Order: sequence, then C-alpha cells, then structure tokens
Amino acid sequence: IEHLPFTTEEHIGAKARIGMVVLASDYTVEHEFKQIINHVGVDTYTARIENEVQVTPETLAAMGERIPTALKLILAGDSLDVVAYCCTSASIVLGEETVFKALGEVQPAALKTTPITAAFAAFDALGAKRIAVLTPYRADVNAQVQAYIEKAGFTVPVFGSFNEEMDPVVAKIDQKS
Repeated sequence: IEHLPFTTEEHIGAKARIGMVVLASDYTVEHEFKQIINHVGVDTYTARIENEVQVTPETLAAMGERIPTALKLILAGDSLDVVAYCCTSASIVLGEETVFKALGEVQPAALKTTPITAAFAAFDALGAKRIAVLTPYRADVNAQVQAYIEKAGFTVPVFGSFNEEMDPVVAKIDQKS
C-alpha cells in the first residue's frame, strides 16, 4: 500500500528553533543553553565547526569560511528562527557582519547573533558604558577584543586575562578563578 494519506504538525520547535554553530572543542555551550532554554516548543540544535585548539587571531579567522558548511548540518532543508555562532573571540576577529553574512548564506531569514552581539545588547539594556573585561585569551587576541568593544562605543578601564591559548584548557577554568 503506497501513498497513504497523512498530516503533519509542528510540535518540536513549534515556538522557536535555534541553531547554534559550536566549536568542536567547546565543552560548555550546549550544557549552558539547556539550563537557560527550557520553554516548551523552544528547541536548540547544534552543529560543530572544526577549529584549532590553539586560540590565535589566525586560527580564529580561519573558521570564517567554515561557518556556512557547519550551519548546513542543522535541520537541512528546513528553516530556523535564530542562528548563533557561538565563539566570542572569533566573532570579534571576523567581525559580527562577516559572521552574519556567513550565517545568512544558509539561513537568510533567521535572526543572527553571536556572544559579543548579546553582550552589547546586555550593556545597552543595563545602560553600561564602562566595561570591565576578563578573558582567557592571550595578548594578541585580547588586543582585538578590547579594540572591538571600544569601537562599539564602550570604555574598558580594566582588562584581565588568564593568558591561556589552548581551548580545551579554557573550558576547564573554574568559577573560583
């Protein structure tokens, strides 16, 4: 028997579908999002993007061309409501507009975001103008982070760093630190 009649329904992700491009070496994003996004009908989907474990401006920039390929792995042939590239430092090195363009190649109608995009929105919502920054990154990455934040109109009077360049170690830095 072929061509039996059927109906469809949107039950998973019925309110919102969030696609996240996550670094292959990331330990935390999916875990954190499961704690934050817990509304019925709002679902998250992830794909891993190849990255070097050493965090340098060059290795971060190299991920730019891989973003569309990774995003194509999320619900292929279907649409997402929001797409996020989940790497703060690469979003800064590449620039948000470059990341948004890469995400838009695959999901043009979706809202686009990055961690720095969310940080800027939070700063604005709080009326914050002077931002203290703590990163795990090495000096050349930190220089780009600070310059990017300042170019967006914020002042960075205090900047601290653990100066760690290996991404798997970064993910293990404890809360006490």
